[in-house]
Amino acid sequence: MTDDYSNQTDENNDSGGARQAKEPISNMVFGLAVLVLATVILGGTYFYMGTGAQGGLGTGAANSLRIAAGSLDRSGNRAQKSIIFGFDLRGSPDEDARQYLPFLAYLERATGLSFRLRFTPRDGNIVADLGSGIVQLAAVGSVSYLKADRAHDVIPLARGLNKSNRAEYQSVIVVHPESPINSLTELKGARFAFGSNSSTQGYVIPLMILKDSGITLGNFASAKFTGSHHNCAQAVISKNADACGMQDTMGQGLAAKQFVRIIHTSNFFPSSGIIASAELPAEIREKVRAALVEFEPKGKHAAGLYKWGSTEMPNGFVAATPADYKDMERRMLALDLL
Repeated sequence: MTDDYSNQTDENNDSGGARQAKEPISNMVFGLAVLVLATVILGGTYFYMGTGAQGGLGTGAANSLRIAAGSLDRSGNRAQKSIIFGFDLRGSPDEDARQYLPFLAYLERATGLSFRLRFTPRDGNIVADLGSGIVQLAAVGSVSYLKADRAHDVIPLARGLNKSNRAEYQSVIVVHPESPINSLTELKGARFAFGSNSSTQGYVIPLMILKDSGITLGNFASAKFTGSHHNCAQAVISKNADACGMQDTMGQGLAAKQFVRIIHTSNFFPSSGIIASAELPAEIREKVRAALVEFEPKGKHAAGLYKWGSTEMPNGFVAATPADYKDMERRMLALDLL
């Protein structure tokens, strides 16, 4: 592939707010597992750029996965530059990688550009990655977009379409199926869990739900961040938390299997989407935007995708503009979150 962009390598260190604790994972085993997984999914040769950073992979494991092996030489030096694609953590790192790798392969085919997948280190965040130029393209929620837009120059390219073909999503408040809690008012005195402190569905929308119900964090026996929707749900399932606020799609899937029970569903808010650094040339941004809008995950582009229906953009994408996020911005300002 001949067209690509990025002067950054993964030897760069990240800065920003601390990523919350994840479930214990053996770093080296995880790194090897994802490497093998990538080969199985896309049927090619993949290369880790070793960094010693801990983007969910840890010291001695990799921070990025290269998709187009033809643009790498065997010494590990990149023969070409690539667009670095980051993301807000949704599930577990390995599950997110399974979903994004074949998606980036689609973008490569559709645009002729070259992409790499990057895991943000635990001591960094995607907003800082975008601002420092380590990442040029990212899958993020509304909160991360608004924070990045205030701190740096970023452009929304597309928003995900849910299963009802709406570019919106919801959050759900879930409890254990055996829990005596049946309503929001009964949450006072409970142990409450959030996902990441930068998550729209895992923190900001649940916070709005609680505020609208007259509940403050001080009303809980404890309130903690778990780092992801997956970890948040696991805290409830294992009874280490009484309730958590999380992504609607994942919550509904877990409820259908009777792992959790939903006690509240929020209003709709702008869905997660793909944003780009303004440093990415306009012609490349528009090429990527066009490929996103043309993406048919349930149609001609379904082959090779991994559980795309469980993502926040199961039906593809629609073009996004800054105006889409104005109401969310207003509500976040009211909560002093921007």
